[in-house]
Amino acid sequence: MHKLVVMGVAGAGKSTLAGELARKMGCTLIEGDEHHLESSKAKMRAGIPLDDADREPWLDRLGDLMAKADGAILTCSALKQRYRDRLRARVAMLGFVFIEIDRVSAQQRVSARPSHLFPASLVESQFAALEPPLAEPGVVRVDAREALAAQVETVSGSLFRMAAELQAHRG
Repeated sequence: MHKLVVMGVAGAGKSTLAGELARKMGCTLIEGDEHHLESSKAKMRAGIPLDDADREPWLDRLGDLMAKADGAILTCSALKQRYRDRLRARVAMLGFVFIEIDRVSAQQRVSARPSHLFPASLVESQFAALEPPLAEPGVVRVDAREALAAQVETVSGSLFRMAAELQAHRG
């Protein structure tokens, strides 16, 4: 498994986990937030949730970056199944790491980073949009409350299972 999306709501710890996975696996790290359109960044800074039309070109850009990479770990909220399916359509054998976190913890974490692109006022909109991917093939769940090393171990221990699920789903 050389192409993974680390996903979840804001504050889940996507960048931290993805950075460590990329380092350990020798993959490229792609920070999804860096590839938003300027208009989308402006909306988020203003506290306006993005809609599907805002996300579609962003998801396509991320999918293209992942498809071109030999091995990559992407941070992307990927909150809805159709967003994940849009990425899957561009990237064969794409696995997902779903970081699960509760509302209170996510709100606290986002509030603690005031200079970030994403304001705490939008956390609730992320939970409202979230369609957990637990029944989808090639997904591993990690708990945001676990230590980073434990999260990495969970993902590492699931790579073969994820690849087998994805292969079976393709065939």
